[in-house]
Amino acid sequence: MAGRPLSSDATDGPSAEQLAENLREVRRRIDAAARAAGRDPAEVRLLAVSKTWPAEAVRVLAGLGQRDFAENRVQELSGKAAALADLPDLRWHLVGQLQRNKAAVVVRLGATVHSVDRASLVEALSRAAEREQREIGVFVQVDLGGPEGEIGARGGAEPADAPALADAVAAAPGLELRGLMAVAPRGADPAPAFARLAQLSARVRADHPGASGTSAGMSGDLEAAVAAGATVVRVGTALFGARPLASREETATDPVRSHESHQHHP
Repeated sequence: MAGRPLSSDATDGPSAEQLAENLREVRRRIDAAARAAGRDPAEVRLLAVSKTWPAEAVRVLAGLGQRDFAENRVQELSGKAAALADLPDLRWHLVGQLQRNKAAVVVRLGATVHSVDRASLVEALSRAAEREQREIGVFVQVDLGGPEGEIGARGGAEPADAPALADAVAAAPGLELRGLMAVAPRGADPAPAFARLAQLSARVRADHPGASGTSAGMSGDLEAAVAAGATVVRVGTALFGARPLASREETATDPVRSHESHQHHP
């Protein structure tokens, strides 16, 4: 169900024809999943995770009507935003872990941050937002666990701590609490994890009605996420194809190196 295989040449991006076909297929899957769950497909936003792929691939998808794009790494987010500055209606998102010393860069780009998992990061983003006189959308990332030895590998706050962290985001100047984000555990049925996320999201919404978003689901498990109420699905592989990471060093330095890499994904 993933996108068609794309060139593995690091200098080449997917063809426009491949991107168009893959985008149609992903949108079809989202629509079908939403209708199967008795939901309006318009309630689910597609977030294209363009990590490692060239800016021109983003440009092609933008020409096909896609507006929301995400990166895992701040440097790549900044570079693509600069390369596509002539497309001012693009909406940028960061889905990888964020260091406090890079908060200001993300704020200047106006990107929505899906990976806030600690109070110190809330404070850093808020200070930067106040300096830049901007309001930044924030999702609190929740750790849904995983097999023994992998707990916490995806990043995220402990579920018991998520409501208090959401309170801190909602109270922080310059930040807008959008909701919760999570990644399903590797090697397991994602449905129970997404059900836990849905329950936690409902608890947060009870205190913060405006935080109606749930960022969950990727190439291999978006149907389960939509069934559980996801309003944002983060899709990379099914749109752009699979590509090996550039180096082992990148794997070591980016704990949430791929929101598109667990075993549910082809």
